[in-house]
Amino acid sequence: MSAPREHRAPGVEHGIPGTAPAGPVATDEWRRLDPRTLLVHCGWLAAPLGSLALTALATGGRITTGAWITLAAIAASFAVVTTLGLIRWARTEFRITLPRRPDGTGAGAPGGGHGPASPTLEVRSGLLTRRLRSVPLQRIRTVDLTASLPHRLLGVTVLRAGTAGSGDGRSELSLEALAASEAERLRAELLAYADTESVANDPVVARISRRWLRYAPLTFWVVGGVFVVAGSVYRVLDGIGIEPWKLGVVQRAFSEFGASALWLTIPAALLAVLALGSVGAVALYVENWWDYCLEWTDARTLRVRRGLFTTRSVTIERARLRGVLLREPLLLRAGGGALVRAVAGGLGNREENRKRSGLLPPAPRAEALRVAGGVLRAPFPGSDSPAALATHPRIALRRRRMRGLLWAVLPGTAVLAGLGAAFTPVLLHCAWIYAVVATALVLWLARDAYGSLGHGIQGPYLVTRSGTFSRDTLALQREAIAAWTFSTSPFTRRAGLVALTAAVAAGEDGYRIPDLAAAEAPAFAAAAAPGILEEFLTHPAAPGHLPGHPPGHLPEQRLP
Repeated sequence: MSAPREHRAPGVEHGIPGTAPAGPVATDEWRRLDPRTLLVHCGWLAAPLGSLALTALATGGRITTGAWITLAAIAASFAVVTTLGLIRWARTEFRITLPRRPDGTGAGAPGGGHGPASPTLEVRSGLLTRRLRSVPLQRIRTVDLTASLPHRLLGVTVLRAGTAGSGDGRSELSLEALAASEAERLRAELLAYADTESVANDPVVARISRRWLRYAPLTFWVVGGVFVVAGSVYRVLDGIGIEPWKLGVVQRAFSEFGASALWLTIPAALLAVLALGSVGAVALYVENWWDYCLEWTDARTLRVRRGLFTTRSVTIERARLRGVLLREPLLLRAGGGALVRAVAGGLGNREENRKRSGLLPPAPRAEALRVAGGVLRAPFPGSDSPAALATHPRIALRRRRMRGLLWAVLPGTAVLAGLGAAFTPVLLHCAWIYAVVATALVLWLARDAYGSLGHGIQGPYLVTRSGTFSRDTLALQREAIAAWTFSTSPFTRRAGLVALTAAVAAGEDGYRIPDLAAAEAPAFAAAAAPGILEEFLTHPAAPGHLPGHPPGHLPEQRLP
């Protein structure tokens, strides 16, 4: 493995360790939280006001004395809580102090040079008892931004900075709330000053946190798990000679469902499926990832321990670790989460590899990036700087639009229109409604899929990103690539595109980069893994003998 690359946020002065970025974040002045935090706390008053409105609606405008007393007590309680929140906001301040300069001065040492030896985040808070917490930025391992619906409406977010050993939340620093843009700048600042070497030398990479449970329903199992369980029950009953469709309770349920108003029963059934799926997803999450710990047992061995009823411990040798995959399924990505998988050899066949390669369960994306960096012993490349990855030709966007229209919009519209013409005009209206909604959805997904495309070479890693239903960012060791496969179809050849697949003796055995420009793919593959394609490339003649090419300019290399 190569030495960790230096990671800096925008604005950090290069070549001067410990200097502050040129921006409003690093300063020795105490700063307050965003004033819009007051409105978030005032949201507590919505509960008693809502109760009053519901009571008035239920009684036709007649509210009893007891109801008024109850509502007054609730309003008073919320007023007290809100007042305490306002006081807490007024007494919460934070700042980033910078290290001493050689002359003894600096933002962290105003006037006398008594600042800290390293950049430090200080938070001063307390309602009755004042509390000052000071954490060196080198100890910060993760910075999480969380925004509930009221926060998003007001444009603010909660920042939580976790330090080494803060998996249980006891060592976290929380700032509620900051303006969204300011929180992003502060997060970049904290991570820029984080000590990558200390992350690499910390044997414990990650531990489970109860906060991660909120990401469990944002997976396939929230819906698919319900049908998997239903299918399993059906197979068991059918195996013992019971036909579920002939059971009285099942027939009565379907009769009552069909006799009721479908505009009520169908949403109720969907909500029931989501509720059951959420409970099942949380239970499955707990069973799979209980007591999770990812750690380096020594300099050569990475170990994952997890499981509640069935404990699991997977050990990966560093020599077999070929890369890391950051996976962001659509729902999980919408919730700000991600998961991490290892690209490693020796984990069994493809099915076993999928079960054993998990390094991190669905968790905050910032935590996923930190874990990926801790596994690579270097900052995870490509994910936080999309501009560093090469974009793909615009025709790739058109291909995704056409495929969506041909395979999703057109068949469904044709089926509904045909049934409508044959049976009932109602389905004709369903056909054009489906066409409009599906077209808008397909166009949005196509743009998202195209925006996810990217590839590049960053140090010792080949970095590729693709997918929309599951956006995958792969950092793969270039030296691990054993072969290249160029794949085309009549449509991609006409569009001037090619799919490039890197064969690796690890993970999924091959990782695909879709829709590269055909003229650029050979040169990119040769640069990413030298020594594989050279004998198949057309060698250019000397520049002096090439008409139309100025001296020193070589034409693109192409496969013969």
